[in-house]
Amino acid sequence: MRSITETVKHLIIINGLFFLATLLYGDVMYGLFSLWFVEHPSFGFWQVITHMFMHGGLSHIFFNMYALWAFGGALEHMWGGKKFLFFYLSAGIGAALIHTGVNYIYFYRGIQALEAGGYAAEQVITLLGQGQFSPAWYDVAGQDTVQAMIEAISTPAVGASGAIYGVLVAFGMAFPNSELFLMFVPVPIKAKYFIPVLIGLDLFSGITGYSIFGSGIAHFAHVGGALFGFLMAWYWKKNSFDRNRWY
Repeated sequence: MRSITETVKHLIIINGLFFLATLLYGDVMYGLFSLWFVEHPSFGFWQVITHMFMHGGLSHIFFNMYALWAFGGALEHMWGGKKFLFFYLSAGIGAALIHTGVNYIYFYRGIQALEAGGYAAEQVITLLGQGQFSPAWYDVAGQDTVQAMIEAISTPAVGASGAIYGVLVAFGMAFPNSELFLMFVPVPIKAKYFIPVLIGLDLFSGITGYSIFGSGIAHFAHVGGALFGFLMAWYWKKNSFDRNRWY
């Protein structure tokens, strides 16, 4: 069995401690450390980082930590611990920024539609921040627009998936011909084929709203982590920066 690298091990431990604390103090943990929308009363700037150590359930943290162990160790061996940690956190922050940016569009699209129907934006935002809304909004702005607005402000993001997607992209760029033996897939698939397909499915689900992976998934956070991971790995490789190790 492959040995676990130091930074990956520490990240898994921290995620595990956060998960244990969430089991004990769920509402408090989710309120403080999940990534809330900027207009929500629970939003805090630290959540851009802390959300990636929060998870919504046992299967959520298991699959993320499995992927971190399976793909992160090779990158840590190549880059060194500090450089890998910088990359991991940067991809997670990038995922948070893209996710928040998309929610910003959805949120203010709904606000503008309601303003056009005679509602005051401040009053709408206040109600939403209190977890309330008016069914009459659906008649004014349309069900899809209002529902997207409500979900943008009321649903916090948790999970390391954005950072993990950055790791997956960097792994695929560094080891494109590695054959991956994945759960539920009976044949090995090369990284250079599997990872783009996975990201493409998330992009499709984010745009269309149809997901083969189930509901409650922040698809644009996955895409954002992948995008930031690609840009960092590409820039480092182009400038031969990927050959330098940080200790």
